[in-house]
Amino acid sequence: MDDDGWYSNDTATFGDRVAGAREAEGMSQGALARRLGVKLKTVRGWEEDLAEPRANKLQMLSGILGVSLMWLLTGEGDGLEEPEETVVLSPEIKDILLEIRGLKTQLAHSADKLGKLEKALRKKLEEAPL
Repeated sequence: MDDDGWYSNDTATFGDRVAGAREAEGMSQGALARRLGVKLKTVRGWEEDLAEPRANKLQMLSGILGVSLMWLLTGEGDGLEEPEETVVLSPEIKDILLEIRGLKTQLAHSADKLGKLEKALRKKLEEAPL
């Protein structure tokens, strides 16, 4: 697939490709998690680009989804074809979508960091003398 393809690094993330391939297989996130021997939260994290699988799980993932490792990582190689009826997006709209995706990822990381800070604060409060 060329660099302007539907699942290329310019238009899709690793998580987008995992979700697209999983959906193309007609598989739920839970079913994929069970087949890989991971928690549902783990698959969700991959699809939301909050985490990436280790090499052994990545290999299993490509096999289960019937796509190449290279396609999962870069959008190039054996993977899903571009949907037949695609909406052609202007460069400005693509930029906005990429910015939204970036902000969404930052927000998720910030929420995770906030949760860790809250946990640390609670621990310190429990340890503090009354």
